[in-house]
Amino acid sequence: MVKLLRVNLTDGTSRDEVVPDEIVRRYVGSKGIGTHYLLEEVPADADPLGPQNKLILSCGPLSGSAMPGSNRYAAYFISPLTGGYGEAYSGGNVATQFARTGYRMVIVEGRAPTPVFLEVSEEGASIHPADDVWGLGIYDAEPALLEKVGVKGARAAVIGPAGEKLVRFACIINDHTHALGRGGAGAVAGSKNLKGVVWHGSRTPEVARPVELKALVKEMAGICKDHPSVLAYGRMGTVQMVRVTNELDMFPTRYWQKGRLEGWEDALHPDVMVERYKVKNTTCPPCLIQCGNLCRVPSGPLEGLEIEPEFETIYAFGGLCEIPDLAQVMRMNEICDRLGVDTMTAGNLCALAIEATRQGKLDAGVDYGDADGVAAFLEGMCLRSTKLGDVFAEGVLEVERRFGLKGLAVHVKGMEPAGYDPRRSKGMGLGYAMSERGACHMRATFMKAELSGLIDIDQIEGKGTMYVDWENRFVLMDCMIFCRFYRDMLDREFLTRIVNAAVGLDDDPDELWAKANAIVTETHEVNRRRGFGPEQESLPSWITEHAIIAKDGSELRFTHEMQEAMRREYYMARGWGEPSS
Repeated sequence: MVKLLRVNLTDGTSRDEVVPDEIVRRYVGSKGIGTHYLLEEVPADADPLGPQNKLILSCGPLSGSAMPGSNRYAAYFISPLTGGYGEAYSGGNVATQFARTGYRMVIVEGRAPTPVFLEVSEEGASIHPADDVWGLGIYDAEPALLEKVGVKGARAAVIGPAGEKLVRFACIINDHTHALGRGGAGAVAGSKNLKGVVWHGSRTPEVARPVELKALVKEMAGICKDHPSVLAYGRMGTVQMVRVTNELDMFPTRYWQKGRLEGWEDALHPDVMVERYKVKNTTCPPCLIQCGNLCRVPSGPLEGLEIEPEFETIYAFGGLCEIPDLAQVMRMNEICDRLGVDTMTAGNLCALAIEATRQGKLDAGVDYGDADGVAAFLEGMCLRSTKLGDVFAEGVLEVERRFGLKGLAVHVKGMEPAGYDPRRSKGMGLGYAMSERGACHMRATFMKAELSGLIDIDQIEGKGTMYVDWENRFVLMDCMIFCRFYRDMLDREFLTRIVNAAVGLDDDPDELWAKANAIVTETHEVNRRRGFGPEQESLPSWITEHAIIAKDGSELRFTHEMQEAMRREYYMARGWGEPSS
């Protein structure tokens, strides 16, 4: 039985529901069920920042179990950033307490007349005033809500000033730095006057077949022991990709004009992080990977600053803004975390402001390599405290429209890409174009397939079909809410066994993959109803019409023709027929 808690902030009511068994069998778990409710309940013309939008919070069927990599939760919503399908996932320690409430999903609807926070426990929902914490940053708001609830072991997720001010790429953050990061979930919460949610419970989370799952947990532990991915992430986390992407000329630099950052070896190399900055590993229990790297600036003006830097933040500020200094990147990271915004969109927007200023399209008063200028612009954007920052807080679509930057502004559907340049990584280009939430790398992390040699990085034919298979597997991982870093341990057969044990299904891999295909189709149906068409499934001319130069002098390109060939194959593999032109 999957219990759902529905909370209406407009009238202050809540009620328990049970997700029908046929919905669970059809949609498997978190992403599938969340998408179903989003498609069924949010009107196609709903304002993403209006009361008709819903914030669907979910833990997975494995949450609260001993399965490594399952301590994650999710949000589904109409994105204020893109206007289309929104989803976000976060680790940390929330998911276990979420599951111990007895609920697997909380649907927040309406809008509170004044600031509130939500307490979820075995008893249901309690709505509390939050006027006195409204305005607090993430670091202060999270402990303040936990103190108000006063329950040992409780966990909270909160928004910062950016979410309150409806910055369209605002996050919901838990455990200090773990974020429901992309697409603007924090702005949705802010639009509902919802400062945060606190979960606590003492119920034992249940899975359909606990004996089977216990054996699978043991099997997973055996697979992870001494696995190369576990060892690599444990030492360097995602920062290891700084070296990989720079060496392969795919590290986006100088607002998508280069694939390699000069000076990265001296300041942003993962070995530099480990030797000069790293304090200790962190993890999301019961994870076996320990990919988090708590770092501290050892000296200089930023001495003592502590943060857990990630590759995507380093690429966005270090690469796109050309700031080859890990301490300064950590500074930008801290601003984003404290105020509550997505570091990837924030860094892209800062770099766009720099490049548009250089081209005379606007005057942001900031340049490449100007860490102080970028920090000031970033704060002005996150707090809407400057005239130009207020415009950029509306996201890249509004910036593109206001300043005539179509073709230059790098995004798909209003979301900026991750730190893998598609002119080298062709499969990532397809992923950016086809991801339902915008130019997202996480729907299949297909660079892994290309970099590991499963398919040639320059190959076009066959890539669309292979991408569909990878994306379907990851949809099922998102239904369980598995951490992406367990992808190497979860092949078709093993993942199928885990899903069946957790949910109580008897599907074979083909049956589960067909369900995943249907879920992807419904996510795109959300976008279709929101007015998304073929024009939104494309990277801008800044990418498709301009090459980057590799270190050997060769040109790397990702042309519109390459994109369309893979997109056609993707459509056919999904069973969607020929794509519109």
